[in-house]
Amino acid sequence: MQQAAPNVSGPLAGGIMAAMGLVWLAIIVVGIALTVLWILAIIDCAQREFQDPNEKIVWILVIIFTHSIGTLIYWFVGRPRGWRSA
Repeated sequence: MQQAAPNVSGPLAGGIMAAMGLVWLAIIVVGIALTVLWILAIIDCAQREFQDPNEKIVWILVIIFTHSIGTLIYWFVGRPRGWRSA
């Protein structure tokens, strides 16, 4: 004799689906925001001058290959080292 699958319907199922929808929406929004910040970091780094010319290349590679973590490291460590040319 087979046992029937539990009936998951009603307000509880609707609430769970709404919560999962909000979680996915938050993940998408954070992902888009991090990607925009990543692109801005690449542009900012390309426009800055550094004491060592190779430092710019290294920072761009760090930003590209480590995406979000590299972007945050650049904004807090690398960006203050460079300056914008007039």
